[in-house]
Amino acid sequence: MPDIFNLSREVESALTEKRAVVALESTVIAHGLPRPQNLETALRLEEIVRAKGAVPATIAILEGTVHVGLTSAQLEHIAESGDIHKISRRDLPVAIAKHWYGATTVATTALIAERAGIKVFATGGIGGVHRGDLTDVSADLPELARVNLVIVCSGAKIVLDLPATREWLETQGITVVGYGTDEMPAFYSRRSGLEIDTRADSPGEVAVIAEARRALKLDGATLVTVPVPEVAEVKAERLDEVLSEALAEAADKNIAGRELTPFLLSHMAERSGGETLRANIALLENNARVAAEIALAIALSD
Repeated sequence: MPDIFNLSREVESALTEKRAVVALESTVIAHGLPRPQNLETALRLEEIVRAKGAVPATIAILEGTVHVGLTSAQLEHIAESGDIHKISRRDLPVAIAKHWYGATTVATTALIAERAGIKVFATGGIGGVHRGDLTDVSADLPELARVNLVIVCSGAKIVLDLPATREWLETQGITVVGYGTDEMPAFYSRRSGLEIDTRADSPGEVAVIAEARRALKLDGATLVTVPVPEVAEVKAERLDEVLSEALAEAADKNIAGRELTPFLLSHMAERSGGETLRANIALLENNARVAAEIALAIALSD
């Protein structure tokens, strides 16, 4: 395995010493945010995690090697190169065999983080069940049912079928925690009307739930859903308007499959005058902060 996995010295040292580590995905850098906000946000997320006393571990594929923890130069390459593959679970062996550069999705980041021994992963929004076709399910969801991680997010991306996604999580036994909220947030919006399994108001409460899940040897994630900061929230009426426009344009252009979600999010950012982009960055930063605090609480309890 040494030729496939490469842990940065900082991450390896922190894991050996059982200090707090937070995994971060790289697809949001390569494909989720426009330039220059993508690199600025990637650096900012790492800075937030460090400021809380935890170690950031951004994960990506570099020349066929899985890197857990990136240098500033490597982050810059992922953000600015136009030749970065989007790597989900099915693509991982191909990326390694063909020596690709790749950005890891939520599914792949979760898989790699757990293999590395990391217990907490922060992202923006998870994938889910796609609108109009209940058989079209993101690879994120089955991976969440396999890995025993704390995954901090702001719910599923708003372009998905949120009620169907919530039902999928329940069926697969994934514990959904509302962090400071009594309902599951809806990515850019703080409210969805969808239930949670329990509420937590502190990092310590989440750590206890995660430890109980590990003690029971249950497969599946503890999904901690954190509302977007109120000042950055996009109101539901505005979201409905720009999402409807985005869906109509995607249908006109026959955009589907793995290209649909990035197209819809980009279109919404443009049509909302940047409101959804600002919300996306705000929730990413807030989730990194919450994840670092949870990672510290878990490290103290180990």
